[in-house]
Amino acid sequence: MLFQKTIKNQIEVEGIGLHSGQKAKLRFKPAMPNTGIVFVRTDLLGSPFIKVSSNKVVDTKLATTLGSDRFKVSTVEHCLCAMSALRIDNLIIELEGEEIPIIDGSSKHFLLALQKVGLIEQDWARKYWVLQDAIRVEQGDKWAEVTPYHGLRVSVSVEFDHPKIKSQSLDLDINESVFASEIAGARTFGFMSDVERLQKLGLAKGGSLSNAIVLDDEKILNPEGLRWPDEFVRHKLLDALGDLSLLGFPLMGHLKLHKAGHELMHRLVEKIIQESKSSRLMEMSFDLSN
Repeated sequence: MLFQKTIKNQIEVEGIGLHSGQKAKLRFKPAMPNTGIVFVRTDLLGSPFIKVSSNKVVDTKLATTLGSDRFKVSTVEHCLCAMSALRIDNLIIELEGEEIPIIDGSSKHFLLALQKVGLIEQDWARKYWVLQDAIRVEQGDKWAEVTPYHGLRVSVSVEFDHPKIKSQSLDLDINESVFASEIAGARTFGFMSDVERLQKLGLAKGGSLSNAIVLDDEKILNPEGLRWPDEFVRHKLLDALGDLSLLGFPLMGHLKLHKAGHELMHRLVEKIIQESKSSRLMEMSFDLSN
């Protein structure tokens, strides 16, 4: 029988917020079985909280933002995907401020922090979303689909009219070791023209070459270059895993994406939850994490 997991001890991650440019800090803490992943704003009166769930998504324009009538928390996907890869079911995330620290623009530091404190199994069975039939959403030439699969496989393709990106694709079976070596370090990216526009709107104040890949019309501006030749599609896969965690339970299926971003992923997650004939929650008696 597969059991739920949490972390052994608490640990903090600090940095700055991508849009505010202000200091941001979060603290990962162990949680009881069936708690799920919960964000708590310890800097607000009464320490209001949000449980990670698709129905808490309030914005998908620049990142995935969760919210309630008390507060919002933005850019959640980079830390959520690390928890998903480690199969962490229950976690309290105490947060100061509205943004998750951007760190280096990847998920690597969240993964390392969680690995450092270690995981512990809990005496409660884990449930999975299991697909019986394909589920698909489309928007113009963009689409996202999930089909039945024995494990978690992700296939992503992107297309950008830029000489350093063009068309890229990636197909991986996801587990902790694959995520750590192939995905966790892939950084977010953007174009200089977009950065300048966002900064005029009072956004992206914390954006820099130390926490994002930045491109002008022809080249990559980061002096160190890329971590992988196809780092762009790797980061899109990273984002997708983070957004997929909003299902509330791990998925058993083959996720296929073409030019899909946060909005389309949110629509797919919502449809998986709603399509009771095509997907259902099940307890498993075998371990797919290795």
